Amino acid sequence: MKYAYYPGCSLEKTQRGYDESVREVFKALNQELIEIDDWNCCGATVYMSVKETVSLAVSSRNLALAQNMGYDIVAPCSSCFTVLSKTNRILNQIPEMHHDVNEALSEAGLNYSGNTKVRHPLDILMNDVGIETIQKKMKKNLGGLKIAPYYGCQIVRPDKTFDDHENPVLLDKMFKKCGAEVVYFPMKVRCCGGMLMTTFEETALKLNKELLACAEAHGADVIVTTCPLCHFNLEAYQNKINNIYNTNFNVPILYFTQLLGIVLGLPEKNIGLDSVFVPVGKKISSLIMA
Repeated sequence: MKYAYYPGCSLEKTQRGYDESVREVFKALNQELIEIDDWNCCGATVYMSVKETVSLAVSSRNLALAQNMGYDIVAPCSSCFTVLSKTNRILNQIPEMHHDVNEALSEAGLNYSGNTKVRHPLDILMNDVGIETIQKKMKKNLGGLKIAPYYGCQIVRPDKTFDDHENPVLLDKMFKKCGAEVVYFPMKVRCCGGMLMTTFEETALKLNKELLACAEAHGADVIVTTCPLCHFNLEAYQNKINNIYNTNFNVPILYFTQLLGIVLGLPEKNIGLDSVFVPVGKKISSLIMA
């Protein structure tokens, strides 16, 4: 299958490991990602708070470009996935807004129908590719590695349809089939604080401390996530959390595509494991070296 690939700003810069691992995993599973030429920022949340029409036009430009390619759009970033999905919903519900957005897009020679499907890599890997195909491509069994599956608060919001909103299970199912032990992680959809880390740092640090403590309390060897901002907050601020709360967290944080890349036997560098802040630990290192 072919998909229009929308990496988004985070994957283009600070979270290259996610971008690299998504591309490599899809390639290994014979799924073709074609990067959208001249894509732009999804608009995130700042545009929506300034002027809704501007935000929707910025987001719709990417959807229109994917529409012209004739493929579903794949957005690994949870925020991009949410914004693009929300844009579709609003344009389909409010014809007047759709008209205004297309009027803006026409200045760039574009028109958007509102029908481009927005997909998350987890959805595609589990519902299009399928776990049976993944198992056939397995090179390494996770051998009881204890993982805490962290979905975050965005990809399971009510307008999403590929997993349960309150108790998502696709990560659980994927890695159980790959030999991992999925620990009880009741905070799997709890917010990490997102951009609060830049505005109300104390609040964000507390939220992330609670997530790390929950994973550690249930014996997780690693937290596996689907979101660049969740990944960054949980990984990059562990030392600061330790200093403030007198904790001793040293929890590896991996993208689900990085762990899946290990399962598929992909080289460590190819899936971004050479640039982690928190070392992956002995168990994961032994899997890589096996």
